[in-house]
Amino acid sequence: MPYSEMNPAMRVGLFIPCYVDQFYPDIGLATVELLEQFGCEVDYPEAQTCCGQPMANTGCRDDAAPLARRFVEIFNAYDYVVCPSGSCVAMVTHHYHDYFREHDPAYTAIQQKTFELTQFLVDVLHADKFDVRFPYRVGLHNSCHGLRELRLGSSSERMLTLENKAETLLRKVEGLTLVNLQRPDECCGFGGTFAVSEEAVSCMMGNDRIADHQQAGADVITAGDMSCLMHLDGLIRRQKKPVAVMHIAQILAGRKPGKA
Repeated sequence: MPYSEMNPAMRVGLFIPCYVDQFYPDIGLATVELLEQFGCEVDYPEAQTCCGQPMANTGCRDDAAPLARRFVEIFNAYDYVVCPSGSCVAMVTHHYHDYFREHDPAYTAIQQKTFELTQFLVDVLHADKFDVRFPYRVGLHNSCHGLRELRLGSSSERMLTLENKAETLLRKVEGLTLVNLQRPDECCGFGGTFAVSEEAVSCMMGNDRIADHQQAGADVITAGDMSCLMHLDGLIRRQKKPVAVMHIAQILAGRKPGKA
């Protein structure tokens, strides 16, 4: 039975990362299209701000605290909160506890109903079909936050076999061929401010990831985190490499390579 017939009244608060809002708005639009396709009532609360991750990662906890409290205040009105970014979701679900008292009911509720997009599509909506065709060879980049905090797939350092949410969804797209990478869970090297403070190491790691996708014959590199793809795309563009990057929401919503 289609999800819309099971629960047509589900209200989803759409949380959009800062860099998506400012640089890649089409990812937000594609996310809305996907959620509405499966019967969700989507709302974008305009009062939302940054989740506070950049501040927290650089040790500015006092600056992150009011953003965390503001997030919980704004999004607790919804049945679910969905975001097309594993790193932002990991900040909310795994690190906001530093800014709330233990077992705070408002934060506990947010923890339980905040999902990364692929996680929500697979585990909550049980999405089983996408009416799109994508006749390209695709390399899947698994972000560190997605694998190692949200457990959206298996990582090589742990002896666990987990369903890869993004891979599950991509295999439902007609014409799409997933290529095999040599290091499918390796970091892209972005790491937020790491890319600034350790530029040379960051670029070397990014080039390694691009080379792995190219040796596998990928036409497109996709991921659930546009921050990773933004880093890789910068290297690709500077070196004029013949590979495109697309957020997974764009592929599932029917976009074609070249749509930023």
